[in-house]
Amino acid sequence: MGFSATVIGCDEWGAAAPKVPTFERTRPKWVVVHHTAHANPPADPSQRTREGAMALAREIQRDHMENHGWYDTGQNFLVSTGGFVLEGRHGTLDAVQAGGCVQSAHAPRSAGKLAGGNDSPGIEIEGTFMTEAMAPEQWSSLVKLCAALCDSLKLPPTAIKGHRDFTATQCPGDWLYARLPKLRLEVAERLHFALNEADAANA
Repeated sequence: MGFSATVIGCDEWGAAAPKVPTFERTRPKWVVVHHTAHANPPADPSQRTREGAMALAREIQRDHMENHGWYDTGQNFLVSTGGFVLEGRHGTLDAVQAGGCVQSAHAPRSAGKLAGGNDSPGIEIEGTFMTEAMAPEQWSSLVKLCAALCDSLKLPPTAIKGHRDFTATQCPGDWLYARLPKLRLEVAERLHFALNEADAANA
């Protein structure tokens, strides 16, 4: 199947040029899930629209480059509340379509945590998911994106992890982190990958 997700690329959403011409290609071990910590609907910045999603991508890039001093957007993908999927760091789409990723800045390793987060695609999901549930259209887009990434990168659904597995943080929120086993199972179903509930929960 390969990488089959529908993604709005950097040029289309009006990304600023990164501070470096290209990013190193990496060999991913994981798919890393984040939340943006923005307000949830009905106060979500994107207002569930395509135009709003593109404006949010520009806002996140500005914040990452100006306030964090990063070379570009830190993550590789953004999933808006309306279910729109956008490319984050420049070069990501080309890399994942070729079975790899680009060096990014979304999941630095804290002591005692997993390594390899910044070599792997990071997915920012608009909203704050400590207690709030995700709307069905946003969840569906996340499942499709994770399935496309696992397929293209030749990773099992058990490679789907949360930001807190790599970094000392509350991200991607308690509700969403607790739903990662369900996400792995739904991705496995899409890919016709044999995965039982115990293995999905213990990944």
